[in-house]
Amino acid sequence: MSDRFDSSWDSILKPMFQSDEMKKLSAFVQQEREAGQVFPPNDFVFNAFRLTPLSQVKVVILGQDPYHNDGQAHGLSFSVPAGIAVPPSLQNIYKELQNDIPNFQIPNHGDLSHWAKQGVLLLNATLTVRAHVAGSHQKKGWEKFTDSIIRAISDQQEHVVFILWGAYAAKKAALIDQAKHLVLTSVHPSPLSVYRGFYGSKPFSKTNDYLQASGKKPIDWQI
Repeated sequence: MSDRFDSSWDSILKPMFQSDEMKKLSAFVQQEREAGQVFPPNDFVFNAFRLTPLSQVKVVILGQDPYHNDGQAHGLSFSVPAGIAVPPSLQNIYKELQNDIPNFQIPNHGDLSHWAKQGVLLLNATLTVRAHVAGSHQKKGWEKFTDSIIRAISDQQEHVVFILWGAYAAKKAALIDQAKHLVLTSVHPSPLSVYRGFYGSKPFSKTNDYLQASGKKPIDWQI
């Protein structure tokens, strides 16, 4: 298990893995894998924690569920591996980036690993899903796990930007100490809501302005 995430997370993750709740969740996910397909593959469930060490977290972008179609999910919220079609929400994120960040060029792939390696924790509230069944692993224990991660980042780090898109993510603001961090909320970038306030919300430039004002290096959003 420990080779699936950076050792900087050990003090937070290892005690959690020993809890009865996580043992029950692990057994559920294993049963699901034995019964059929589960995304992402086992080695990528904690990919966000492997690519972004705790000490380097500058930004948290919270998603709700992994993608549930073949080849899409690789453990990073909103991201898909290179070679997989860019999903609609990510296409809309790219459009806002083009409007928000000077000279941003929309890439021909959806792999956001470049962000993760700069300190952008791409965290889904639920870390697994049954193939082709959206939301199928919600309310099984993942939310409690990821809520604890958000609280730990809020408690242990300074001047982190939490980007919460949509009503579900916005509720997580209650877990964050807003006296020491920046919380940015808007509607979700999905095609159903993108024109109700996502376009023009400028989360990426606001993030970099805050990081620079806090003495941190801004994120290179270009992929």
